[in-house]
Amino acid sequence: MHRVGSMITRLIRPFALPALLLAVLEWWARTVGVGSDAVAAPSAAALAFGQAVKDGSLLAATSFTLGSAALGLAVASVFGIGLGTLLGLSRRAASVSFLSIEVLRPIPSVALIPLAMLVFGFGLRMEVSVIAFACAWPMLILSQAAVRQVEPCLLEVAQALQLSASERFFKIVLPAIVPRLFVALRLGVAIALVVAVTVEIAANPHGMGYALMIAQQSLDPALMLAWLCWIGVVGYTVNSLAMRLQHGVEVRMGRQA
Repeated sequence: MHRVGSMITRLIRPFALPALLLAVLEWWARTVGVGSDAVAAPSAAALAFGQAVKDGSLLAATSFTLGSAALGLAVASVFGIGLGTLLGLSRRAASVSFLSIEVLRPIPSVALIPLAMLVFGFGLRMEVSVIAFACAWPMLILSQAAVRQVEPCLLEVAQALQLSASERFFKIVLPAIVPRLFVALRLGVAIALVVAVTVEIAANPHGMGYALMIAQQSLDPALMLAWLCWIGVVGYTVNSLAMRLQHGVEVRMGRQA
């Protein structure tokens, strides 16, 4: 019985603070903040959320944002991991590209929105390009660092066996850097979602960020709070799935080892 009680306590504990904050907000909205155009009661936000689910706007906006984030992350992964691996294996390539990377990397991704709009117009391609730019650099840096931390003796074995470049990557380098690559992936997932919503708020008339802006411009604080909470739930869910994927891959690799 004590074990069951402890298990229930562990399950409930993470929700204690959010529940308290929602209760305080509900009290404030029904007393001090009655009639506020900026903040709504959580109960009103729940009703607005239900309406968004009912009319299909929640699914459409969420699908667009997650699709854009996934495509941008995929492009960034190919570019970042590929180039990062090359720079990690080749000191000469790293020294040649150092200045270019250090000049481009600090550019804020949102600063590319005007250029992306000129090149691609509004829509999916514009958003994906900005997301890919934002995610590529941390993945490149982390991939490069991961490759440089591979045991030199493993690379010496690859040379002794006269493995080709592709064989050396897939048989030696990739298995050694997979755990560190998942750190880059988790970071990229978070950046991709943040940038996707930011682009939609700033420029792209699609997705969850745009829905949040429409609610704000319509002076509908309940719907705005509903979208804000939903974006947080989506971000938490995506990060949890990435953590589970990382754990599963690490366990599988440990068994194979």
